[in-house]
Amino acid sequence: MERTSYDFKTIENKWSRIWKETNLYLCDINNSKNPFYNLWMFPYPSGARMHVGHAYASTGSDIIGRFKRMQGFDVFQPMGFDAFGIHGENYAIKVGKHPSILMEDLCNRFRDEQFMAIGHGYDWGAEVRTYDPAYYKWTQWLFLKLFKAGLAERKEASVNWCSSCQTVLADEQVISGECERCHSKVSQKILKQWFFKITKYAERLLTNLDKIDWSKKVVEAQRNWIGKSEGAVIKFNIKDSTHEITVFTTRPDTLYGATYIVLAPEHPIVNEISANNQKEVNEYKIFAKSKTDMERSVNKEKTGVFTGSYAINPLTKEEIPIWISDFVLLSYGEGAIMAVPAHDARDFDFAKKFNLPIVPVINSPNIPNTPNTPMEVAFENYGTLINSGEFNGLDSKQAGVEIVKKLEKMGCGNFAVNYKLRDWLISRQRYWSAPIPIVYCKKCGTVPVLEKDLPVKLPFVEDWKPKGDGRGPLANVEEFVNTKCPNCQEPAERETDTLDNFLDSGWYFFRYPYANRHDVPFGYAEESFKKWFPVHLYIGGAEHSVLHLMYTRFLTMALHDMGIVDFDEPFVKFFAHGLVTKDGKKMSKSLGNIVNPDEYIVKIGADAFRIYLMFMGPYSEGGDFSDAGIRGVTRFLERFYTLVKRDVDITHKSHESDESNETHKLLAKTIAKVTSDIESFHFNTAIASLMSFVNSWEKSPLNKADIGNALKILAPFAPFITEELWQEYYANNGKDKFISIHKDPWPTVDISEIKDDLVQIPITIQGKFKATITIPIEKIADKEFVLAKAYETTVVKNICGGKPFSKEIYVVGKIVNFAN
Repeated sequence: MERTSYDFKTIENKWSRIWKETNLYLCDINNSKNPFYNLWMFPYPSGARMHVGHAYASTGSDIIGRFKRMQGFDVFQPMGFDAFGIHGENYAIKVGKHPSILMEDLCNRFRDEQFMAIGHGYDWGAEVRTYDPAYYKWTQWLFLKLFKAGLAERKEASVNWCSSCQTVLADEQVISGECERCHSKVSQKILKQWFFKITKYAERLLTNLDKIDWSKKVVEAQRNWIGKSEGAVIKFNIKDSTHEITVFTTRPDTLYGATYIVLAPEHPIVNEISANNQKEVNEYKIFAKSKTDMERSVNKEKTGVFTGSYAINPLTKEEIPIWISDFVLLSYGEGAIMAVPAHDARDFDFAKKFNLPIVPVINSPNIPNTPNTPMEVAFENYGTLINSGEFNGLDSKQAGVEIVKKLEKMGCGNFAVNYKLRDWLISRQRYWSAPIPIVYCKKCGTVPVLEKDLPVKLPFVEDWKPKGDGRGPLANVEEFVNTKCPNCQEPAERETDTLDNFLDSGWYFFRYPYANRHDVPFGYAEESFKKWFPVHLYIGGAEHSVLHLMYTRFLTMALHDMGIVDFDEPFVKFFAHGLVTKDGKKMSKSLGNIVNPDEYIVKIGADAFRIYLMFMGPYSEGGDFSDAGIRGVTRFLERFYTLVKRDVDITHKSHESDESNETHKLLAKTIAKVTSDIESFHFNTAIASLMSFVNSWEKSPLNKADIGNALKILAPFAPFITEELWQEYYANNGKDKFISIHKDPWPTVDISEIKDDLVQIPITIQGKFKATITIPIEKIADKEFVLAKAYETTVVKNICGGKPFSKEIYVVGKIVNFAN
């Protein structure tokens, strides 16, 4: 069969214009009957053009949106730009432009050129830009709500400082001791900063992970970051002092083996207990200050200094030395540890280096048989207690409980829970962010700006670059700093730090449906709000697990507790997409392997580029972009185009294929496969099935109804070519009115035509039959897919209440059994 290349440039330009003119993707927020809020993480423009990561994430999201729209949903698919904050400011410094001018230009370019060119079905009538005062007015409003709820406070703390970005960073923004933006080494500074008390929500953030429908890798990342530990708080008196040291430990069973105490160098009592060794202690504190928390926690080389003071072990009453060392962090636990070298490898190494006592209190094979022979390695497991007084012979887990009970009676200990999660540091010493709406008054103290006076506008400043003095550039703008107290109207000063841009992005999804409203941040008191929230589907990168995604959950919980929203999780479902590499390597300018979407769209067309991105590998894992694989995709589209033209050509007008036609049957199976694969985000296998179908289609023509269905199942992946062919298909059926393929119903399949490819699997709960699910035969080995389908059944939902069963048994192709 002769193949015809189609003019993709003309087709794509034509339909981009028509879709815009007809407002095809605008959504009626108030009158929608079957809402589906479809969202992916909006980009921050920190470069001249959209990169392939943006194209990859957004194309997967767009496929879902087009699919749901054809299934009859009123799809709301908005877009905006996270254009406030340090990413944009650093890029503005690099190119030498004022960020307010640069960000406006970049956002327009992303929207009008790139997103339009790649064929995404966005409702641009709901666009948000975080640097717009009409937007950050409500970011400041949210800050005030948190402040009034007691969840925002200013305090002095040891914070992460990036000397390159000239600002503090939250713990989540420090990766392996480096700034996550510029990769410069991060140091510690003691500064007064604003924090959100996310730690108050630690347990709830953790517990809710069991009920949300999020990608497992994100759930596990959050679980590990929150870092719940159950144990005990124990108080040690200090010899010849009124002070005491509080430690948190997960192993109270080893208290009899605690032979020394270690404090973080920044611990507030260090100076007072170091009078006998002040010079050495001070020198060590300077040494420790040069390291980041990450460097300190992973450093294998143990260093430290003896303070000269002793603590009293509350059970043995023995005096044990108090040391300082940088492996202990003030930000974790109590900034102090009881060291049990016989049963902790880190404590063992420290004790060996500084010749400190090692006393085993759990019987183990690690204890030498020969008396006075030192242990060669710590024993960190549980066992039977020895050298532990009245608790000798007890199992260590049982003994731990009994020891804490005794400490409670003595008034020097209690059961406790600890978390690694730290409060969210939200103030920044930079210009390009929303000002913190706080005023400092000599008479009234710290005073919030009145809501009616929002926004506190960011002034246009010519000299906007950071100075490196630890203060934000706004501190040098007198007309901004000098104001009146909202309470007493006396002269006062504004806060000159600005807000972390993660606060901007922490609530933006609430704003989209109400982007054009000036009276409210979002319509939380209106009927429309209940239809659209929580967001039905959110797609983004797993790299944001403990940053953006954790913050959105915290803010939603806080809004719920304030009575503003009636749910405490922001997204019904979150799906984490994978990453794109180039020729097996991570993309970077230094390697010269950056994929520029613009170049490929010009060269092969948006449809081919979209399909290739989705065909590289599983959407959840990403794939390797290789130019060698692109030709296969372009050939596929050319063949598809030619086959449609062939079968709707005038010479085939009278052709009606028999339903027994093998190509007709294969199309039915392909429809079922593509439908199932899109629903489970398996875009690559959906495309593979479409390619396989085309191979058979070449051998036997389709009737007109089947041609339409073939176009429809390709439409989410290749919106331009399918729209063009769909209109020709309609023209050949005598229809004049423009009806977009992207609004036409998704094809359904007669089960009888594909029954050989489906498997019925019964579901039992506690051994009792409850329901049956139908699974494509090619999916029966996919346990995660089958269990997800089982949980989607009404009967299982009603019984489990949205919380997974503790036991999930799946016998491949035979049965699913749930139990608790």
